[in-house]
Amino acid sequence: MRRTLSFLLIIMLVGLNAFSKNKQEKDFQPKQIKKAMTTAALWQLNHPKHDLWDWTNGAFYAGLSAAYQTTGNKKLLEAMLKMGEANQWKPGPRLQHADDIAICQTYIDASRIKKDPSMIQPFKDNMEKFLVTPFPVKGIEQITWWWCDALFMAPPAMVKLSMTTGDNRYMKKSDELFHECYNMLYDKEEHLFARDLGYVIKNDPTDRHEANGRKIFWSRGNGWVMGGLVLILKELPKDYIERPFYENIYKEMAEKIASLQQQDGLWRASLLDPASYPGGEASGSGFYTFSLTWGINNGLLSRDKYLPIVQKAWKGMNSLIQPDGHVGWCQPIGADPKKNFSADSWEVYGTGAFLLAGSEIIKLRN
Repeated sequence: MRRTLSFLLIIMLVGLNAFSKNKQEKDFQPKQIKKAMTTAALWQLNHPKHDLWDWTNGAFYAGLSAAYQTTGNKKLLEAMLKMGEANQWKPGPRLQHADDIAICQTYIDASRIKKDPSMIQPFKDNMEKFLVTPFPVKGIEQITWWWCDALFMAPPAMVKLSMTTGDNRYMKKSDELFHECYNMLYDKEEHLFARDLGYVIKNDPTDRHEANGRKIFWSRGNGWVMGGLVLILKELPKDYIERPFYENIYKEMAEKIASLQQQDGLWRASLLDPASYPGGEASGSGFYTFSLTWGINNGLLSRDKYLPIVQKAWKGMNSLIQPDGHVGWCQPIGADPKKNFSADSWEVYGTGAFLLAGSEIIKLRN
């Protein structure tokens, strides 16, 4: 009897291990990745939430563009073109606010696909004004890009514009403002970015620490930075003089971020105090999955070290997909860690991060 029970237990354990392995393998099958990306993308397109030129959609459509290039689904390209036409291919209304040019990344992608330079002309016109207009200093806004999210919103669009037009003025201005932001917000001990100048110039820093006494480093904020770095590096020539600067930041952050991954493969809203925010968060985790996987695929990160990390991360990301297809567990709009998100919490940038992640995961070779 005991032998029979032992034998049955062994069979059950083997079966469970096989099931787990098969599920993980399924998550990494190209067909399954494309299906997951398409389902999430179409659900999001059917549930619009913000002005089409808004920064939130800048992130979503960056992911949608990557999803189109990965899946070849014409519906996704049609959605990109429809969005651009609805916006008249214009940036948002604020000339010097990085958030309002994030959507221009997708205009450039669409222009490249359709070979239509008219799609980027309004962005070029906007940049001409941007280059000659002094930034009005006020309050904590002592530099143009005074919050770390800006490094996803503006630099990739400006670098893409230079690489598309051959006019290097845009990328040189981006270099200048990126350095400015880096010098003010990058913590060279932690290898993470403070969310904004309010975290580094405030006289009384006591409320800038988590419950465990560690500094506050917001997950999505640093996810914005890492995602932006990848989008920049994808464009920059190998011999570009500033490329080592960006690569060095990317590698430092990658090592730090990898060390902060939790057992479920995801990252918490507060990077250095995960115990206070126990739920895995979709947007930051999605950008990290995208960024780290790109590093492996392009030889900047050690495959042996980082492959298990991104495999675990992608499995975790798939666990956030809800039965109706939306990407859940996404922190709402904000500027710091919050607890108020759940399986029902979604945002367009969370979907965008998932789509970017899938676009790189599918390129992995086991």
